[in-house]
Amino acid sequence: MAHTAMSGNGTTAGDDPLQTAVWRLRSRACWADAAALLQPVTAPAALQRAALLVERCLYTEQGWPEAEDALRTAEALAHSDDERGAAACERGQLAYASTLHGVRDRADEARAALGRAAALIAPGARGRALLDFRRGLLAENLAQAPQAARAAYRRAHAGATAHSDPLLLSFTWRHLAGLALREGELAEARHGFAESLRIREELGYLVGTAPALASLADAEAEPEASRLREEARRLYQLLGGVPTWLARQLTPPAATA
Repeated sequence: MAHTAMSGNGTTAGDDPLQTAVWRLRSRACWADAAALLQPVTAPAALQRAALLVERCLYTEQGWPEAEDALRTAEALAHSDDERGAAACERGQLAYASTLHGVRDRADEARAALGRAAALIAPGARGRALLDFRRGLLAENLAQAPQAARAAYRRAHAGATAHSDPLLLSFTWRHLAGLALREGELAEARHGFAESLRIREELGYLVGTAPALASLADAEAEPEASRLREEARRLYQLLGGVPTWLARQLTPPAATA
């Protein structure tokens, strides 16, 4: 998430206490509690609140009406191009999540919203990296276009590096590694997955650690793969089965005769 109501994003010492509290709740899958700490009376606060509730939809497949309401508020408060672009980026992410989880096909809306965001967010701006990453998600998972996805992820990776955004880097590392794994580039995949896991553990991003462990397991040989998968399963259960989509990846393969 690139929007903050106060200084910092809560992941480092010296950040605003509100942001630190929001981050701790968010990282432990308590998105509604984190959102409740933010009063949507300014555009940055409303955008951050909407982003939290959109993320909850992606991870839990629940809370769609609350995310829509928060997003409408953020859109109404957005005045600058950056703010309108950020709101459009969240709109695109919500439509993507709805399509991905089979709630409702909103792929066209997702593409249109991210295209609108691209017209509003200046090249090189901090929010551009997140936008590039999300355009990569659409290319990979909705358009089935891995080459376009890789190009978008690489742009996002460069932007996240330039703007010192370690959380986004953990996502770009993981998704670039996933594409490498699909092409049989095991060493590249293992490196990317390991980097993603390292960053998430350092940040204390607990809700993202189980997916990172499971992804690394897919690139490792036994017995390390089983150990990583079991650790991921433990964290997944600790968080009450979040993210919901991880269950499929953690299900042991069926025995064959």
